[in-house]
Amino acid sequence: MQIELSGIEKAFKVYERPEGRWGLLRGAFTRSVRRVKALDGIGFSIGEGELVGYIGPNGAGKSTTVKVMSGILTPDAGECRILGRVPWRQRREHVAGIGVVFGQRSQLWWDVPVGDSFAVLKDIYVLPAADYRGRLAQLTERLGVDGLLKTPVRQLSLGQRMRCELVAALLHRPKLLFLDEPTIGLDAVSKLALREFLREENRQDGVTMVLTTHDMDDIEALCKRVMVIGHGRLLYDGRLSGLQDKYAPEVVRKVDTDRMIAAMYRDLELA
Repeated sequence: MQIELSGIEKAFKVYERPEGRWGLLRGAFTRSVRRVKALDGIGFSIGEGELVGYIGPNGAGKSTTVKVMSGILTPDAGECRILGRVPWRQRREHVAGIGVVFGQRSQLWWDVPVGDSFAVLKDIYVLPAADYRGRLAQLTERLGVDGLLKTPVRQLSLGQRMRCELVAALLHRPKLLFLDEPTIGLDAVSKLALREFLREENRQDGVTMVLTTHDMDDIEALCKRVMVIGHGRLLYDGRLSGLQDKYAPEVVRKVDTDRMIAAMYRDLELA
């Protein structure tokens, strides 16, 4: 297995200001602290070449899981091994084997041409010049951004930037790709182009992908396996068709995620 998680827990401190007319003044001297559990014993395994959808409502713990797997966050408890490594302990070796695309954050430098950002990443990943040129030409052609290398990132449309983000994430030929809301805000044409590229990258190069999204069209188009998370716990792990049959049998063309998760919560409360 390339990804193995067991009993992962993560909580965050939330500072709350006193309410009322004088709350702002009192908050300057005293604040109450509340612990919010983002992950509550999450565990799963993902094998080589899988393309898995990871879904759930806002605040369910999807992005926190991705940040743990990518080494950005250290969990409070549990075990996590990605490609045989513990992400937060072997950061340098770990990031050399993964790619990450956050739909609402960029790994490109805002005020410089796209090509300069790619050149910096070449040095960061210590890529041989010939390998870099070949891989860059391959990716930019397949994603249709070969004419944008001299354009500053700030002048790109959202769809163009997301395609460039994918180039940046895949330049070093990672074995794993984590995608956190990669199609957020994109128009229909851009979404279709990104889906087709991800399908081909998974099928041709065998890149294992974990896709977190609220867009069920993305899940239906790309993923045979889906995992559903809610309140920091894994509620379902299996085929998309099984999820739809169990929690939304009357929905034929599209899965209603919120409706299914509400049904799962009812099952948990009755158990």
